[in-house]
Amino acid sequence: MKITMFLGLMFLIFSMFLYVSDTTAEYEPYTQLSLPEGAKTRLSKGWVREIAYSPDSTLLAVASSIGIWIYDAQTGEERNLLTGHLGPVNSVVFSPDGKTIASGSKDKTVRLWDVSTGNPTRTLTVPTTSPVYIYSVAFSPDGQTVASGSDDKTIRLWDVSTGNLIRTLTGHADMVWSMSFSPDGKTIASGSRDKTLRLWDVNTGNPIRTLHIGYTSRAHIYSMSFSPDGKTIASGSGDKTIRLWDVNTNHPIRTLTGHTDAVYSVAFSPDGKTIASGSGDKTIRVWDVNTGNPIRTLTGHGGVVWSVSFSPDGKTIASGIYQQTRLRDVSTGT
Repeated sequence: MKITMFLGLMFLIFSMFLYVSDTTAEYEPYTQLSLPEGAKTRLSKGWVREIAYSPDSTLLAVASSIGIWIYDAQTGEERNLLTGHLGPVNSVVFSPDGKTIASGSKDKTVRLWDVSTGNPTRTLTVPTTSPVYIYSVAFSPDGQTVASGSDDKTIRLWDVSTGNLIRTLTGHADMVWSMSFSPDGKTIASGSRDKTLRLWDVNTGNPIRTLHIGYTSRAHIYSMSFSPDGKTIASGSGDKTIRLWDVNTNHPIRTLTGHTDAVYSVAFSPDGKTIASGSGDKTIRVWDVNTGNPIRTLTGHGGVVWSVSFSPDGKTIASGIYQQTRLRDVSTGT
């Protein structure tokens, strides 16, 4: 299957990704611009932050500076635009049953949305008077908890049914850029600008262990993900590498090298045999998990690849770049 979908960029190209600075763009109201001749639609209007597939592979949710765009993953047809955040939407994720979307924003809220109607169902607000930028959101495997990671160095766990804050996990020394629940829901892993990957007990909020990426100036962690079997964590960092970690030890299994710029996103394939990585070098690289060897490099992107995501059926990789969202066939790279 080959599906290539190009996005129009409707506003100024921003000079700094939101991870690096707090000077990123504020919320943009949507204004319909005329389309180029022959074009049917612009996908992901605004600046793309993150892409997520629905569990059944039928929908794509795209977090942007305008709102959350919902698309048919097969046809590219625009289904909905979810608005309500008062800042750019940085992170988006579907619940395990596919009925709810959670989103995180610079407006210090996590918002829950009904996928079928597009209506907001709940707003989870960080209980502080200080500005808080939420960088990452994640659903627990049972769908009952949402975790949020933010620039105040914390991870917060929220009860989906009530909207109440369950607990706050503290220990990172800098902003939390990425999080992932283990497949059994007992552990949360978080990656931070403080150059550490931390594992936490979900039930108690206690830290389990801290994995140190390194001490170079570019060793901060932009992205991390659990493998489907829960035994391995992949992390992507500013030192151009992907590291694979054994969950039960403090040492990496192997380090994957080849990118020539920071690695901003990593994702396991559903079968756990492959990793995709997106980088500042404008490429997506696909890796063999068992050997660490590169399988292929996907080029042709018009800018930094901020987000990569496998479809739940494992056949497609979705990527988010400034000017475009692309769907690439995993087996061929086309």
